Amino acid sequence: MPTVNEVNNFIFSIASVEMKADFDNVGFLVGRGESNVSKILVCLDITNDVISEAHETGVELIVAHHPLFFSLKSVTDSDTTGKKIIRLLTGNISAICMHTNLDAAFGGINDALAATIGISGDGMNTELLDEEGCLSTGEAYSYGRVGFLKKPCSLSEYLDILKNSLGVNGLRYYDAGREVNKVGIVSGSGGDKFDCAVMHGCDTFVSADIKYHVFLEAKEVGINIVDAGHYSTENVISSVLVSILSEAFPGVDVVESKTQNQVVSFY
Repeated sequence: MPTVNEVNNFIFSIASVEMKADFDNVGFLVGRGESNVSKILVCLDITNDVISEAHETGVELIVAHHPLFFSLKSVTDSDTTGKKIIRLLTGNISAICMHTNLDAAFGGINDALAATIGISGDGMNTELLDEEGCLSTGEAYSYGRVGFLKKPCSLSEYLDILKNSLGVNGLRYYDAGREVNKVGIVSGSGGDKFDCAVMHGCDTFVSADIKYHVFLEAKEVGINIVDAGHYSTENVISSVLVSILSEAFPGVDVVESKTQNQVVSFY
């Protein structure tokens, strides 16, 4: 059986720590590095429900997207984060988190999102939305992608595609009256990358947590814009990670969380 450290090293071989944003906190965050791993639980967020699921199903390691914490001055049972860390440690459960490095990674979240919403795969390729930085190899990376639909469609048709493919329970959008063909995407909170989509000549931009002023700007410049939700634009990676980890560690049982779901509802 591999150790937590060995799983951590593998994960960062596919999503280099070089690609993380400056504010981020990624990597092996909780647990014992030399602990053996026979079962891994993959999720987007380490919630109390996910920790209970790990306890009940004999999981030794949780691999999550969002960091359990960004900075800590203490770990006590007086706050939500401290309670979670204590529950993990008392249950001998470790936690590895990949965040912005997994957003940028080739084969990571944005590539999974592109494939899910129809702008890559089946012979179609995407390009980088911008150049966020460069790896030590000189290869550029980005927290977004740009691609074309195989068959252009109206925005109303594309909204149906997004809702069904992402399993989202609501969409916020502005319809500029343009056919959907060239699409810019950023998984998670990507409204600050809207200008990059404009510079690429995109007719449509898809992301999440988009602020009001970005919708106004979309109207001014005449681009369709869709807020498909933070959870839905990122959870596309969970099944991908299950496959990648299962192949890398064939003796380990790797499963996707069954307790996690979209928190936001629409009335």
